[in-house]
Amino acid sequence: MNDIPRQRLLGWLGYQFNDARLFELALTHRSCGSLNNERLEFLGDSLLNAIVAEALFHQFPDAREGELSRLRAQLVKGETLAAIAREFEVGECLSLGEGELKSGGFRRASILADALEALVAAIYLDSDYATCRDHLLTWYGSRLAGASLSKSHKDPKTQLQEFLQARGQPLPDYEITDITGQAHAQTFVITCRVSLLPEPVVTSGNSRRHAEKNAAAMALSRLKSS
Repeated sequence: MNDIPRQRLLGWLGYQFNDARLFELALTHRSCGSLNNERLEFLGDSLLNAIVAEALFHQFPDAREGELSRLRAQLVKGETLAAIAREFEVGECLSLGEGELKSGGFRRASILADALEALVAAIYLDSDYATCRDHLLTWYGSRLAGASLSKSHKDPKTQLQEFLQARGQPLPDYEITDITGQAHAQTFVITCRVSLLPEPVVTSGNSRRHAEKNAAAMALSRLKSS
């Protein structure tokens, strides 16, 4: 496995491991043998649920238990975890058995989501709970900022559109500014221009739709913090 993608991943994670073996293990799929990331995945799942639950508890002090549960479910579901993993290019860093490599396992959402949970656990074991929580909340920054009890069922593009319309502003402009990778594993770079933001938002995703949703979520986060 090329070290360059893994160095890039460490940059995305914002963390340098004291024990590099934990980082390696978190990226090792069970198809490689008995020494794999399944136990880390188990621990990471629990940490993820606890950290996101705590964040929502403080962010929505008047919310009912059922509302908080629904919000947490949206934030910790496999689709969300896989999206973050794709943003961090985790797939390029995975150690997979020959069968999974041939079948494109590095793109499979379930494998990406499991690896992200394993990375959460690896950081926790390499440091402490507070460090793990701080990094995870940074990864989730725009998604937590865009969380809403009344709009939890609406995707970020819809939320951004409604935010701008309510203020009499034009709709955002999404433009593909770059496409990299081979045809079966492309990364789309989207530039999103919003009238109320001084600078455009630039994000990426494994499809145009995902990249635009990521851009909308980031734009919402900036708008709400300005």
